[in-house]
Amino acid sequence: MNHITRTELIRGANTAKVGDGAGSVQVHMDQVAKIETAKVFAVYGKGGIGKSTTSSNLSAAFAKLGKRVLQIGCDPKHDSTFTLTKRMIPTVIDVLESVDFHAEELRAEDFVVEGYGGVMCVEAGGPPAGTGCGGYVVGQTVKLLKEHHLLEDTDVVVFDVLGDVVCGGFAAPLLHADRGLIVAANDFDSIFAMNRIVAAIHAKAKNYGVRIGGVIANRSKDVDQIERYNDATGMKLLGHFPDLDVIRRSRLKKATLFEMDDSPEVEAVRAEYLRLAASLWAGVDPLEAGPLKDREIFDLLGYD
Repeated sequence: MNHITRTELIRGANTAKVGDGAGSVQVHMDQVAKIETAKVFAVYGKGGIGKSTTSSNLSAAFAKLGKRVLQIGCDPKHDSTFTLTKRMIPTVIDVLESVDFHAEELRAEDFVVEGYGGVMCVEAGGPPAGTGCGGYVVGQTVKLLKEHHLLEDTDVVVFDVLGDVVCGGFAAPLLHADRGLIVAANDFDSIFAMNRIVAAIHAKAKNYGVRIGGVIANRSKDVDQIERYNDATGMKLLGHFPDLDVIRRSRLKKATLFEMDDSPEVEAVRAEYLRLAASLWAGVDPLEAGPLKDREIFDLLGYD
């Protein structure tokens, strides 16, 4: 493995560029870092909507189905996997910095931690604020995993990605994913963010294999607004998780829903995660959904 300098890691230097639609030039995926042996899902959504809770429980559900799972957190605050590992694990950036960015000195156990159900957990981390590209960090994380042969025995990879898509860095997991999944609540702000993510996946699909998989409704009693958006755009509801206190408590307890005390509502949520995981594993048809213009969303959801 080549020595990665801090400057290269922060700036994303010496990487090829490719256009991703009108007016866009993003970092091109390193061919060495392609994930070829697993089904790959990238989970997006508005900040605070419950992506990490959804991702971790989905990973646990895949593991319950007997799949070998790897979850990669792509948020600098590196808390994607703590319900699986019960702690904040070191990020790839942390461990690279500890060896002065000599990646060849790292062992797999330096940056991969086994969590609940055997789910392998990685936190990519991010460069210091305002100094670099999160997409390059994701690329280096995948490259490390491949060079340590950690993807060869993996069935499912789940990327848990920061917030809604605002730049090529946050969109980088889409370069590796088969399906982009969007977590949204039944409200205007979540659907507005979902629309931006639909646009990002639509743009990446022009040059990469990623396609839209659909939306997972979270923290919502009803899904009428989401379904209205789906009808207008060609999106599809994949799963529905209501706004339950037990889901909030599970995160406070650093636990997945599969580790919480049994109750009818917990069992119902577990069953929905297992159903969703089985559906994703069987394969969801790619959607040709197209984003709306901002004004169209205001009109659609009843805003003046």
